[in-house]
Amino acid sequence: MEIHPQLILDALRRVRYPATGKNLVEAAMVDRPIRIEGKRVSLTLVFDKPHDPFRTSVVRAAETAILTYVGKDLEVKGRIETRVREVPSAAETRPEASLLPGVKHLLAISSCKGGVGKSTVSANLAVALAALGYRVGLLDADLFGPSQPGMFQLQEARPQMVTVQGRERIAPEEKYGVKLLSLGFFVDKDKAVLWRGAMVGNALKQLITEAHWGELDYFLVDLPPGTGDVHLTLVQTLALTGALVVTTPQEVALADARKGVSMFTASKVNVPVLGLIENMAWFTPPELPHNRYYLFGKDGGRRLAEELGVPLLGQIPLVQAIREGADQGLPSALDAHHPAGAAFRELAREVTKQVRLRNEQRPPTERVLIHKV
Repeated sequence: MEIHPQLILDALRRVRYPATGKNLVEAAMVDRPIRIEGKRVSLTLVFDKPHDPFRTSVVRAAETAILTYVGKDLEVKGRIETRVREVPSAAETRPEASLLPGVKHLLAISSCKGGVGKSTVSANLAVALAALGYRVGLLDADLFGPSQPGMFQLQEARPQMVTVQGRERIAPEEKYGVKLLSLGFFVDKDKAVLWRGAMVGNALKQLITEAHWGELDYFLVDLPPGTGDVHLTLVQTLALTGALVVTTPQEVALADARKGVSMFTASKVNVPVLGLIENMAWFTPPELPHNRYYLFGKDGGRRLAEELGVPLLGQIPLVQAIREGADQGLPSALDAHHPAGAAFRELAREVTKQVRLRNEQRPPTERVLIHKV
C-alpha cells in the first residue's frame, strides 16, 4: 500500500490534545508538510507553550496512532519533532491580515493572455500542493469565465452557509484536499455574466472575506486573463506573498507575460513575482512518451525568465492526459506516477522553495492603498 499524507492525517485525527479535547488536526497542531520516504514518516507537532505538560504523551500517542491505523512496519518512533507556535509578527497583525487570519501564504496565478492553460495549471498546482501535505485553498477569480468547478467535477455544487463566531460564512467546497470557491457555483453556467467593474470587485471581495477558509498553508487565486478590475481589487484587498505568471513558449504569449510581470512589479503594486511557469512546453504523444515536439517554440519561457531575472518554476508538457483530466474533473496531479502528474508535483515543490526564499529575503508585501483627494 502506498503511504500518503492523508493517511497520516486520518490517524492523527484519532489523537486528542488533553487540554482542549480537540484532535491534533482539528487543533491545527500538525505542521505541514508531512515527510514520507519509503517506510519513514517524519512530521512536526506544534504546541502553544514551550514547556507544554502534554508534549511527551501527545507525541507517543501520535506515534501509536500512525503505527496502529496506517502500518505497524512504519518507521515513525523518534521521528516526530515538536516546535512552539510562532507569535504573529507586526505584519501579520495588520488590519488587512485579519481578513484571512489562518492563511500563511497568498499566491496570485496570472496570465495576460487567454488560452495558455492558466486555470489548468492552477487546479493541478493546488492538487499537487495538497498531495504534498499542505492545506490548500483555491479561489476561482475568473468571474466572467469560471472554469474551476469543471476542473474539480463540481459543476452542480452549491456551497452552504455555516455559522462561525456568530457570523454566517460561505463554506468552500472541498475535493482532492483542496478548498474551492468560484463564482461558477452561484450563477447559471449557461448564461454570460454581464457586470460592471464595481460589481466585479464586490463579488471578489465577498468570495475572499465572507467565506470560511480556515487554516491554510497556501491560498491560490486563479486570476482572469489581462489586467483589470479583478487584479486591482485583489492587490487592494490582500497583501499577496507573490505572483506566478503562466505562459506558453510562443512569442505572442511571451509578450503578454512581460506585461503580467510588469503589472505586479510596478512601484505602486510591488508584488514579488516568484517565477514563470511555461505551459505546453512541448508535445509528447502517448504512443511515443520519450519524444518531444516543440509545437509553440522551444524554451521561450526559460529565455523570458532569464531576461526578466525571475525563476523558471517549471515546464509543463502538452499531453493528452492533462486535457482529458481537466475535462473529466480529474486533475493530472492526482497521479504522481504519470509524467504530467510528476511535472505538477515538481512544480509544487519549486513553488514552496521560492516562497521560502521570498520570505527569507524580502519584507511582507503591503496592500495597494487608494488615496482619495
